[in-house]
Amino acid sequence: LAHIPEGVTLLPNTSGARTAEEAVRIARLARELGCGDFVKIEIMRDSKYLLPDNYETIKATEMLANEGFVVLPYMYPDLNVARDLVGAGAAAVMPLGAPIGSNKGLATKDFIQILIDEIDLPIIVDAGIGRPSQAAEAMEMGAAAVMANTAIATAGDVASMAHAFKLAIEAGREAYLAGLGRVIDKGAVASSPLTGFLSD
Repeated sequence: LAHIPEGVTLLPNTSGARTAEEAVRIARLARELGCGDFVKIEIMRDSKYLLPDNYETIKATEMLANEGFVVLPYMYPDLNVARDLVGAGAAAVMPLGAPIGSNKGLATKDFIQILIDEIDLPIIVDAGIGRPSQAAEAMEMGAAAVMANTAIATAGDVASMAHAFKLAIEAGREAYLAGLGRVIDKGAVASSPLTGFLSD
């Protein structure tokens, strides 16, 4: 910890916890070691697919929020679970895009969009983001942020890939704020007034 620059916010992770109680214990230890009040909750009893246990995650979120932690729970995207996490005191909701480490992108895109539309907390897309273009897409959808690890850590040039993700995230956010153009399901609509005469 002594080598971490001043002003950096640490985000301890309860990865490895299989129950709410184990996650709470890890979070408390991290706080005692000087890591601060932020904590990312990861609770996975499934060792094959590493899918989060939403029920245990809700329990841990409530327990830690009551102790003053800033809780960022990793969850399988489900609107009812997200609402329960809001009620439990979560500071943000972190739905998975695809299984951890898979680099498959936004496999749960439709469900993530529902959370973005319905939950009044920051939505941080976590797990599965494999390319900068996928990070940009998540930001275009209205996500507050994305978390990328494997995509960067396994890249041929880690520093360059991290920079590419930075640019993609910034571009996606700017596109969202600008307001994305409409999508036409069928046919075409002339976008330039100078081409309309061609159809006369």
